[in-house]
Amino acid sequence: MSKRSVVTSREQPVERVTTATGQATVHGQTFTIQTTQRVELIDLTERVMALTREAGVREGIVTVAAMHTTMALFVNESQLALLADIQRWLEHIVRQDAEWLHNNPAHSDCDRLNADSHVRALLLGHSVMLPVSGGEVVLGRWQRLLMAELDGPRERTLRLTVMGIGPRP
Repeated sequence: MSKRSVVTSREQPVERVTTATGQATVHGQTFTIQTTQRVELIDLTERVMALTREAGVREGIVTVAAMHTTMALFVNESQLALLADIQRWLEHIVRQDAEWLHNNPAHSDCDRLNADSHVRALLLGHSVMLPVSGGEVVLGRWQRLLMAELDGPRERTLRLTVMGIGPRP
């Protein structure tokens, strides 16, 4: 296990003040991630940064949304020990073996026994909105866009929408 955090870097530094005028661009794109474990944290930063660059927006926002109720998106540091701590915290605060009504056939038709996954997703959220400046996603040095698989393994679908003024300089 690496002790190092992943550094987020941009091709261009963020300018203190920017103004963009011109025609608005809205670019939407769906992409998938294949997960391999029931609970898993995946760093999406590089993929989202690349997709945002390709969208051709100079100044604006990018939104990434989960298309599932048992996965989540959030911003945090990507360091293996911290990711293990986050996963352990999720499993501690929302226990899989609790007596969930959603898992009880007398109350629910769900056969996945995944009530804990739904509740964990509530804690983390289903979408993230980030600024775009100079054609790139704006994140702090240690900030990374992370996906939490909470009911895998499965193929997960996400929707990326980039809105703003283009083209890139």
